[in-house]
Amino acid sequence: MTEENALSLKSKGYDYICVTRTKLKDYTVKNQNQKEIVISDKNNNPIKLKLVEKNECSDTYMYVRSHKKAIKEASMNDHFSQRYEEDLETIKSALSKKGGTKKLEKVWERVGRLKERYPSANKHYVIEIIPDEKQEKAIDLKWSKTKRKPKESEGVYFIRTSLPDKNEQTLWTIYNTLTEIEATFRVLKTDLALRPVFHKYDENIEAHLFLGLMAYQLVATIRYQLKQKGINHDWKNIVRIMNTQKEVYSTMKNKKDETIIIKKCSVPSIQAKQIYEALEYDTNPYYMKKSVVPE
Repeated sequence: MTEENALSLKSKGYDYICVTRTKLKDYTVKNQNQKEIVISDKNNNPIKLKLVEKNECSDTYMYVRSHKKAIKEASMNDHFSQRYEEDLETIKSALSKKGGTKKLEKVWERVGRLKERYPSANKHYVIEIIPDEKQEKAIDLKWSKTKRKPKESEGVYFIRTSLPDKNEQTLWTIYNTLTEIEATFRVLKTDLALRPVFHKYDENIEAHLFLGLMAYQLVATIRYQLKQKGINHDWKNIVRIMNTQKEVYSTMKNKKDETIIIKKCSVPSIQAKQIYEALEYDTNPYYMKKSVVPE
């Protein structure tokens, strides 16, 4: 969402809700006296919400801090820490190798370049180079890492909307509805071959859109029915589970040289069976079918 796109949508009378491209820096909390709203995602991970205002902008912004996202960002930093320590170990091992870099100032140069390469990891380390008695060569390299929890700045993003007078819970519900629709269409693009197509005539475009919307209505109906039975999978997960049940084909020749085809359904997994039962479908569409094809 660029400012140009926002102005274009407003000029045409459309509202929007989206994630900002960058984190806000200069903002104020809209309701200073209001207690911070904390909700849970479908995996019971806490999410903090609060409405904020940006100077000289009429849109509403919502601060979002996801505990799960914060852990993910922290783990990414841990990945850099691992590589940082591996490179420190390489510098240290060179101190005891023939031809390795041992001159004190050269070792510090190597450490300095390493700090520049991994600035996010470096700030969590204390490094010490032990010199010899003449202060000319390094004889050892030591480091220690400070333990940390995810910072308040990690896992934070901002939602921007032109919708007026909406509270945190309502904005979060609308935003998640949109993200669910987007995620579903990504799966449908594969299932129904709804890939980008350039049509010559408007009626062809309308047919393509109609097929996509009809497919989503079917998905929404199935998910609604499943939620009534306590099954809250997204569409991607539902497709994955149901794909575990397969059709098995066997072919053979009889004495008349005819081809005999036997088709059988595999036994559904426990999760697939739960979905079948929640939708009141037979867990086996068929048990065995046999056909004979004359030569």
